[in-house]
Amino acid sequence: MFAGTGSDVGKSLIAAAFCRILLQDGYHPAPFKAQNMALNSYATPEGLEIGRAQAVQAEAAGIPCHTDMNPLLLKPQSDHTSQVVLHGRPIGNRDAYDFWKPNQSTQNSLRISSSNSSQGSQCSQGSSSLDFRKEVCDAFDRLAARYQPIVMEGAGSISELNLRDHDLVNLPMARHADARVILVGDIDRGGVFASVYGSIALQTPEDRRMIRGIIINKFRGDMRLFDEGRRMLEEICGVPVLGVIPYFHHIHIEEEDSVSLARKSMQLSHGKVNVAVIMLKHLSNFTDFNVLERDPRLHLFYTNNVDDIRQADIIILPGSKSTLDDLYEMRRNGVAQAILRARREGATVLGICGGYQMMGREVCDPDHVEGDIDRLPGLGLLPVTTVMSGEKVTRQVTFNGSMHGYEIHIGETHPVDGAPSSPLNRLDDGRTDGYIADEKCMGTYIHGILDNPEFVDQLLRPYADRLAGGAQPFDYAAYKEEQYNLLADHVRRYVDMDRFYQMLTDDD
Repeated sequence: MFAGTGSDVGKSLIAAAFCRILLQDGYHPAPFKAQNMALNSYATPEGLEIGRAQAVQAEAAGIPCHTDMNPLLLKPQSDHTSQVVLHGRPIGNRDAYDFWKPNQSTQNSLRISSSNSSQGSQCSQGSSSLDFRKEVCDAFDRLAARYQPIVMEGAGSISELNLRDHDLVNLPMARHADARVILVGDIDRGGVFASVYGSIALQTPEDRRMIRGIIINKFRGDMRLFDEGRRMLEEICGVPVLGVIPYFHHIHIEEEDSVSLARKSMQLSHGKVNVAVIMLKHLSNFTDFNVLERDPRLHLFYTNNVDDIRQADIIILPGSKSTLDDLYEMRRNGVAQAILRARREGATVLGICGGYQMMGREVCDPDHVEGDIDRLPGLGLLPVTTVMSGEKVTRQVTFNGSMHGYEIHIGETHPVDGAPSSPLNRLDDGRTDGYIADEKCMGTYIHGILDNPEFVDQLLRPYADRLAGGAQPFDYAAYKEEQYNLLADHVRRYVDMDRFYQMLTDDD
């Protein structure tokens, strides 16, 4: 298990690196994280939902992703509540205080509220107690019977003492798995000695014995300057430092947390096709756009600046965890008006999932699936209407012959009365998806659609004169494989792999 001194210390990337390293070394590894909290999810081949990080780690391990790799997923809906996804299916909403309240003796039993959620009825236990600890442990046991070794990931900090009795994902899970725990500390944020030593010292004697190694992550500068620090850490902690991994900028792995978007480019670029992704408050599945960031023909940026939106060549409305709330905010802050003006002046507008819903005539929520808003007019760019009802759709799809993607959404979208049928995509099972008004205005429910070079070429066709003689189409699948191998090489170089493998086989 790769556990952390805090959030965003690099656990997910290090776990992905070891998934690829173990695969390269002849093992059959699989990732596991008992409980994840993220809006950026992914659909398994079975059409179920897991956190994106475990899907990435499975890809690094060379295997299909499965809900047993992330049996419990929490998707924040507000500062206080989250949608609970168990074994890939939504079962209702959770209030944070009720989940963590001090007088709840264990987290083994938890009541889930299905109010204001059409998904509560999908699970017969939606209004009864669920033994979450048993659910995640059983998922681990099933996974461990199929793969070896299991590369586990913790969550946040392992030293949140007030939450220890309720913890499903860190050291209690490691105890169940009899895992060797490697503590990851982030030296870039400062205070690495205190965070590493404190994280170990605050554990019970039993849990402290499970911590078998330390990795210092995100080091900047001359590595020799930390030689003494490495020795000192081992002395005060009584745990070996397996490696000090330098910060890197040359390797690109899909990230799960949208906090990284704030560091991405926010301005226009001359000489390329400029693609603006609207920065929604509840933006989800932002990894849809990773391929465009790497395509040399394009310059992708995230913005809410109305002037930049009007100057972009292509505007993408991304997925949203709260379509109506984001639609309301876009109307309030002038972004909706800027998009409409850009469209009138010749820009391309593409909507994906929630963004597709916003492009229609209206979005209705009569059952209050998302909140208190009953109905809002959409942007009116497509002659469709959406109703937020029915079961949540999660499935992988093949479309237009050989393209691939996945759907994760609530709601059904149909053409309004009198509108011609004009689907954007035809699925291999005979269904249709999305709507295309013309080559510069279209919407789809399919996440990952931009990972298909054929679709990106279609999107860029109106700009062919600008790209004539320029860069060639981008092979994203080959690029991702190269990045996993680069990540594995980077970690191998700075981690004592002999010591790592010895740690895995030691019985004491």
